[in-house]
Amino acid sequence: MSEITPELVRHLGVLARIQLDDEEVTQLTADLDAIVENIAKVSEVASDDVPATSHPIPMQNVFREDSPGDMLTLDQVLQNAPDSDGERFRVTAILGEEQ
Repeated sequence: MSEITPELVRHLGVLARIQLDDEEVTQLTADLDAIVENIAKVSEVASDDVPATSHPIPMQNVFREDSPGDMLTLDQVLQNAPDSDGERFRVTAILGEEQ
C-alpha cells in the first residue's frame, strides 16, 4: 500500500502554498512514493554495525602548526599606504560626518 496519496500531496501543496493541478499531483504522488520506497530499502539494509557517514571516502583536515612568523615593522606596513598618520592607515570616511 502506497504511503503517498494524492490527498496527501494536495495537503502538502496547501501547506507549502503551491498551487498544483491534477497532472502535477499525479506526477508528484508517483515521485514522492518512489522516494519513500527507496528510503525504506536503505533503512532495511542499514545496521548498527555500519557507522553513518557523510562522505564515502574517509577525509581528514590537515593543519599546520599555528606559530607566529616574522612580523613586519610599522614602517614596512605603512610604506606603500596612500595616506597614513604615522601609526595607522588613513582612509576616506564612508559613513558621513555623523560617525
